[in-house]
Amino acid sequence: MASDTLRDGDDLIAAGLLPTASRDDIDAVAARYAVAVTPDIAALIDRDDPDDPVARQYLPHPAELRDMPEERADPIGDRRWSPVKGIVHRYADRVLLTPLHACAVYCRFCFRRETVGPGQAVLKPSEIAAALDYIRANSVIWEVILTGGDPLLLAPRRLAALIGALSDIEHVAVIRIHSRIPMAEPGRISPALLAALATDKALWLAVHANHANEFGAPQRAALARLARAGIPLVGQTVLLKGVNDSAAALEALFRTMVANRVKPYYLHHPDLARGTSHFRVDIAAGQELTARLRGPVSGLCQPTYVLDIPGGHGKVPLTPRYAIPAGQAGRWSVRDPSGRSHDYPPAAEPDSVPGA
Repeated sequence: MASDTLRDGDDLIAAGLLPTASRDDIDAVAARYAVAVTPDIAALIDRDDPDDPVARQYLPHPAELRDMPEERADPIGDRRWSPVKGIVHRYADRVLLTPLHACAVYCRFCFRRETVGPGQAVLKPSEIAAALDYIRANSVIWEVILTGGDPLLLAPRRLAALIGALSDIEHVAVIRIHSRIPMAEPGRISPALLAALATDKALWLAVHANHANEFGAPQRAALARLARAGIPLVGQTVLLKGVNDSAAALEALFRTMVANRVKPYYLHHPDLARGTSHFRVDIAAGQELTARLRGPVSGLCQPTYVLDIPGGHGKVPLTPRYAIPAGQAGRWSVRDPSGRSHDYPPAAEPDSVPGA
């Protein structure tokens, strides 16, 4: 991780990102949850905008100290589905593999915010070996998803060894990596890292970005390097109050993703992580926002709006319903992108009615 990353109140105040008067609040939040803002992210923040959408994602806020009754330390039930250390096996055909629990930056809304941070565990070689043995022994596993923490923080040598070991498992067809690195520390997307990702298996990279303002020149260049290396890119976004909870913000983000060869994949409803209530929007509002994108925005720019059911019960789409039964067998009322309803099948034209 970059040595000049901003990690505490002194750093953030000195950089002009937070006022001196907020020091006690910053220290209280930092005592509970990890704080890190890379120089690349700091450069994207508009210090003259108190509502800057990039700042809101990364700068500690006293609202994080307010827990709500419904919030959980493990909001999506990772522990319930962890048969060996470093593995989460919630769905039969795919597993999460978490080789480390550190990130280049720490998002203030993270659903793993109580298990990630500086000094958190990196899997030992013996633990990596046990995780790989678990994958080898379960032939139904078709996809392995590297997450964490941020897998792209691994040294290229260690990352290459892990990718190589997964590539040698015959029944693993797909390797997916989830990362903030292209946005948070784009200089890490180096020739050595790209070489570490080389494999004959299908390798996909899910890039986490929540606002169009995150796509500065270094970030765009990093994504271009990944695309030129032949790595397909998909986008992961969290719907966040005060960051992207408007149709205009989502449209700008998804258009920017696609223009940079990133296909929007999931728009996540925020998880019930502790101290994150100030980020959560209402599900109905989220459905309305996604409905407003349908039609005016290219299909390439349409992610699936999803909720990870608390407790580890799986991910489900929250997409609005466009078709509802119309009372007669086989007939439906279908809503178009502008909100008007239409019968399906449509009424027969007069000249097509039998005997007309």
